[in-house]
Amino acid sequence: MATEATFTVPADQFPLGTIFERLPDVTVELERIIPARDVVIPYFWVRGTIVDDIEGAFDEHPGIERIDFVDSVAHEHLLRVEWAMDYDDVLTTLTETRIALIEATGTNSHWTFEIRGDDRADIAAFQARCRELDIPITLTALHALTPIETGTETALTGPQQEALVLAYERGYFESPRKVTLADLGTELGISQQAVASRIRRGTNHVLGETLSAVAPPSP
Repeated sequence: MATEATFTVPADQFPLGTIFERLPDVTVELERIIPARDVVIPYFWVRGTIVDDIEGAFDEHPGIERIDFVDSVAHEHLLRVEWAMDYDDVLTTLTETRIALIEATGTNSHWTFEIRGDDRADIAAFQARCRELDIPITLTALHALTPIETGTETALTGPQQEALVLAYERGYFESPRKVTLADLGTELGISQQAVASRIRRGTNHVLGETLSAVAPPSP
């Protein structure tokens, strides 16, 4: 059965983590990664800074070939990175073991990764490979893929659905709010930034599906 897992690694154990030495208050979020045979080239966002030369905020790291600035929206910066595939880290291990990365968010304390394998054996193989390479991952959640019945559920990942349901039940969407993102993060065992990301992405999916379903037909 398809299985999803969440794990963390220390901030300095991932190539993009060098930014936290200069900008400790930013959040870095990777877009979903599509592994190819020899290369992984994802986009990622840096949030919480007004630095103009955002590329210069990243120190050189052996796990990175190059970083290119793409665009900025307010205090959010979109960049593109080419990884050094001969450097052993979380991403190369995910590619090697053919595990899909659903989401990854980094802060100056740690990185949170959400992944999916065809079954638990795939997740176990990924963990074993990380141990062989001395990559210090900490597994924080493991569960079977949530059953899918509707278009909205199809759009949501298991972690997104879990965060939305908990936020709704605890009164996060009420006015005034009855719970904070930090409270939700504590209950889920993840960072405040990771909770915010799951709720934002999940809400966007739900709204997109709902609005498309009620939109009037094109003339």
